[in-house]
Amino acid sequence: MSFERFVSFRYLRAKRKQKFISLISVISVLGVAVGVMALIVVLSVYTGFTEGLRDQIIGINAHILVQGFGGEIDNPALLKEQVEKISGVAAATPYVYAQALITTGGQSSGIAIRGIDPNSAAKVISLDTKMTSGTLADLAVENSLPAIILGKEIANQLRVKAGAKVRLISPSGPLTPMGVMPKVQTCVVSGIFATGMYEYDSTMGFVSLETARRLAGVENEGVHGLEVRVTDIDKANLTSAAIRAQLGPAYSARDWMQLNQNLFAALKLEKIGIFIALDLIILVAALNIISALVMVVMEKNKDIAILKSMGAKTGSIMRIFFYQGMVIGLSGTALGVTLGLSLCAILKRYKIIELPSNVYPMSTMPVKVVPMDVTIIAISAILITLAATLYPSWKASRIRPADALTYE
Repeated sequence: MSFERFVSFRYLRAKRKQKFISLISVISVLGVAVGVMALIVVLSVYTGFTEGLRDQIIGINAHILVQGFGGEIDNPALLKEQVEKISGVAAATPYVYAQALITTGGQSSGIAIRGIDPNSAAKVISLDTKMTSGTLADLAVENSLPAIILGKEIANQLRVKAGAKVRLISPSGPLTPMGVMPKVQTCVVSGIFATGMYEYDSTMGFVSLETARRLAGVENEGVHGLEVRVTDIDKANLTSAAIRAQLGPAYSARDWMQLNQNLFAALKLEKIGIFIALDLIILVAALNIISALVMVVMEKNKDIAILKSMGAKTGSIMRIFFYQGMVIGLSGTALGVTLGLSLCAILKRYKIIELPSNVYPMSTMPVKVVPMDVTIIAISAILITLAATLYPSWKASRIRPADALTYE
């Protein structure tokens, strides 16, 4: 062990008259630990919530939307075949989008209609996992009336259940001297889905492609675009770029990050704000480190003078107190990381905190520990605490033996 480390560790071990200084050192360690623990837990919960929200949004939507700049796509089967050959694409399915008024009895509401192919849509969107009654395959069953799958909230608003009849009124009919002739289609509710997101459950319904074409006025086999599922969701932007390069300028391909850019940009900004705010806890602990080391310097004034008079260099004196602050910072950081990861593991395993399902898209507190976040937190805590040792170390190195030992 070097001379500087030996002296530093001796100073950390409290004697009777130095117990107050030692107590401040312990408080400094606990302060750093609490700050690190709070950062790890809060950012893990925030990451878990963000990814849960992302999964809810993407679960019922595709990872990438492919559309034609010229409007409708006349040959979706050929385009689907081309897209599925591109590296990174898992599956694709055509869709038709329409807006309509849905009515039943004395109740009515606006609704966004998505026409899908039940056979290929199951490979792209996870609607089947959101169904509370019925299945996605019910849309392919041929009956006298076409089937429709409604969101839970809009079904409650209309007071309908599976098997009830509803009427869809679309404004995309032909023009007449009296105005637009609306298209009317009666459907039977074949199923109810619940995503946990009010925006989707209260405004969306799924029908077959044929039904959506009639409502939207799409001719023959045309569709509005393709929904695409990718193999790696985090590389959806690269896959969408590959699709654009393959299909050419006549088509656009937008990934889920572009489609929800404002939402996820806001969430990312909030995460950075939380990180900065909670870092202030570590900064407060760093101020405790400064006060503890300054008092040690005052207490060891004569000792430092003796060391310098015996030949200790200025750098050695600085390193003594730098090591002392470093031990406090590293101890607090290690304790904080341990406590933070342990608390995250407990929250993730036992689901202690439950969330109201009518407010949040998940039922329990989501927790996801990201190793990179933990690493950044630990490094920032160490850097802050090491920076806090610079002033006391410099102050100790400036002590002059002649001044400190004048009256000894």
